[in-house]
Amino acid sequence: TSYIIYLLHLLLVVLLSQAEEPVCRQRGDPESPQLFKDGDIILGGTFSFHSRWKDRQETYMHKPLPLECTSLNFRDFQFAQSMLFAIEEINNSTDLLPGVSLGYKIYDTCGSIARSVRVALALTNGNEIVSAPSEEPCTKPAQVQAIMGETSSSPTTAIATVIGPFHIPMISHFATCACLSDKSKYPSFLRTIPSDYYQSRALAQLVKHFGWTWVGAIRANNDYGNNGMATFIEIAQQLDICLEYSVSFFRTDPSDKIQKMIEIIKASTSRVIVAFLSHMDMDVLIHELSHHNLTGYQWVGSESWIFDSQTAATDKYHILDGAIGLSIPKAHVSGLKAFMMNVKPLNLSNNKMFTEFWETLFSCKFNQSKSSAEIQRDCTGQEDLTGVQNSFTDMSLMPIFNNVYKGVYAVAHALHSMLSCNKTCTKDLQLDPITILQHIQNIHFKTKDGEEVYFNENGDPAAKYEIINWQPREKGIVDFVSVGLYDASLSADKQLNLQNTSLIWAQNSQQVPVSVCSEKCPPGTRKVLQKGKPVCCYDCIRCAEGEISNITDSVTCTRCPPEFWSNNRRDACIKKEAVFLSFEEIMGALLTIASLFGTCMTALVAYIFFRNRKTPIVRANNSELSFLLLFSLTLCFLCSLTFIGRPSEWSCMLRHTAFGITFVLCISCVLGKTMVVLMAFRATLPGSNVMKWFGPAQQRLSVLGVTLIQIIICILWLIISPPFPSMNFKEFKDKIILECALGSAVGFWAVLGYIGLLAVLCFICAFLARKLPDNFNEAKFITFSMLIFCAVWITFIPAYVSSPGKFSVAVEIFAILASSFGLLICIFIPKCYIILLRPEKNTKKNMMGKGAIK
Repeated sequence: TSYIIYLLHLLLVVLLSQAEEPVCRQRGDPESPQLFKDGDIILGGTFSFHSRWKDRQETYMHKPLPLECTSLNFRDFQFAQSMLFAIEEINNSTDLLPGVSLGYKIYDTCGSIARSVRVALALTNGNEIVSAPSEEPCTKPAQVQAIMGETSSSPTTAIATVIGPFHIPMISHFATCACLSDKSKYPSFLRTIPSDYYQSRALAQLVKHFGWTWVGAIRANNDYGNNGMATFIEIAQQLDICLEYSVSFFRTDPSDKIQKMIEIIKASTSRVIVAFLSHMDMDVLIHELSHHNLTGYQWVGSESWIFDSQTAATDKYHILDGAIGLSIPKAHVSGLKAFMMNVKPLNLSNNKMFTEFWETLFSCKFNQSKSSAEIQRDCTGQEDLTGVQNSFTDMSLMPIFNNVYKGVYAVAHALHSMLSCNKTCTKDLQLDPITILQHIQNIHFKTKDGEEVYFNENGDPAAKYEIINWQPREKGIVDFVSVGLYDASLSADKQLNLQNTSLIWAQNSQQVPVSVCSEKCPPGTRKVLQKGKPVCCYDCIRCAEGEISNITDSVTCTRCPPEFWSNNRRDACIKKEAVFLSFEEIMGALLTIASLFGTCMTALVAYIFFRNRKTPIVRANNSELSFLLLFSLTLCFLCSLTFIGRPSEWSCMLRHTAFGITFVLCISCVLGKTMVVLMAFRATLPGSNVMKWFGPAQQRLSVLGVTLIQIIICILWLIISPPFPSMNFKEFKDKIILECALGSAVGFWAVLGYIGLLAVLCFICAFLARKLPDNFNEAKFITFSMLIFCAVWITFIPAYVSSPGKFSVAVEIFAILASSFGLLICIFIPKCYIILLRPEKNTKKNMMGKGAIK
């Protein structure tokens, strides 16, 4: 039913509208400008002469009342005065727009988005109740050719959205939101202040420069703060900066929301706060922070408040002392200060808003009643601003005034070009907003103070900032000291340039504050993220053995190359100690002494045998084999020396082949002597001619043949896969074992197996001949020597395999020496005993007698 009633009501409205005359009528109450001046060409202006408004709970039962603005904002009065100064200067100029007067319509938006939209429509359409007679079309040129303003980003986006379809140029002096560079949404917007696209990056680089990786963030809950902080967070993450918290704030927020924000700051561990706020929001925030004595934090500020003297004056409790941030570079507009100081209410317009401004400025009242005369003095409107110290007479925001000034001149230069001005201008030309916009986008000129003015393809100027540091002085005065520059046009590594100026930090400290979630991990450690926390919160874990990190805050530890090992601090790789059996160490020296002792002992035995070579005991059992055996034993003792010292290509090939060949030569001699004993006994039997077949020549050939087989095995080994020096990294973590790799394990075990085969064969033959009748049966001693030899080499195999590094070499040398000493002692010492101590036994008769030696 309600739906049908609604349709009927709508139909009635349509019928009544058709009955009316087709006249363009304004809906709602007209908006009157706060400042107005007629001219040939009108420029619009939107400024926040008030910073707040009273909230009302609308019931929508009746027409809402107009917005009630509060908190007079002297700062935007200064911006408006800069616009008026530029217009007056142009009107008085004979070079720019000669003969053409510029007028203006300036509105107060109070910082309200809703009011900004109404103002934009008023500037576009005008304030006439009936804008066109019934017989004329409703369309007509815009009331203003360009709009200067707004100061804040959110109202600016609202105005730019409304006027964008009409292509009316809008030039802002202080709206920095990066979103406004989007030409698809805001085609007619330009500005004389850099975009926050660059400011956010500059702030992130500034925070990174001082090593602050754990910060808090407060942003204005509007386009300026939200977009600026979003870009800052994006760049901060790329620079490994973490945000402990990010809270939004607006000056009209209720107290309970502000209290929650205060509690978050109190509970935080970060000592740096990045504040992307407008100066009006900052003034309110300082007031709240002062109630909680939240001092000691390092503030990093955006350009909206960091250079604002009013904000500094508000900071009675020194909360912002030592703050650092970005500001528009210093500028000067000659004549502007004098113009502002000469302002008079009667010179402009006698309206309610300006009356409020003048009364607030001088703390006086116009036309006050007698009852209130005792409270405030009367205003005359002729008061002199000279000597007055307040936010209106403060010229610290001259860079922003200059932005307003440049914006007005940009429009004037575009109009000058459009109107083909020389000495005069073509006044009858119909101005087209699109053409004006195109001309503004293409202007490039210098101001009277030498500053270049131009816009890029996004309608933005070149991005340059000064880095400002708050340095408190006596009597609560704060100096805004320039400590560096940021130029986005330079390469990334040169954009941020800090001067060697002493900075003042929070609580007047000379030391750079530290704000990190975790202390830097020193070299020798790596970062391990703490579970559930941002990447800036981590533990420092010592690198494992063999790994290092030689930089601070290393994410990983790098493993040292195989030949290197980590030092105790784990911050450098040091060359591993090369381990091998050397002559200098005790074990190597003892084995060398044992080898040389065996060599000398063998030489002594050979000397004794040579001196007594014609005695029966030497001549028995082929003295040639005895001397050859002594020679081979000498080589066996000496070959052990090749195992000591740093392995080289030649020593590796020599040690195993020399060992194999000399031992086979030695064993073959022993085997020959054993066979001689057996053959000699067989030869004593009637009718036996065995010795005919195993005489001295055959014995030599047997030794040569048996040894030749080992030589062939060694040659094949060396040809196919010879031993070579290698570095063993497996046995010890911090040491390199220099050893001789076998090359071919088959070759090594073939050499060793052949020696073992001959030793076993020799042992069997000697064992069989041990009880043959003879006073000096050499087979007994050969049996003992072979028993020792076999025992040594059988125990050698497991000991060699299980011994690490140089100890395996020592085991092999010990086996060589032990077996060599066993052969020398068991075979030759008994004979030397008879030769030297029992010469009476060294006779042929005794040697041929029966029984053992007594």
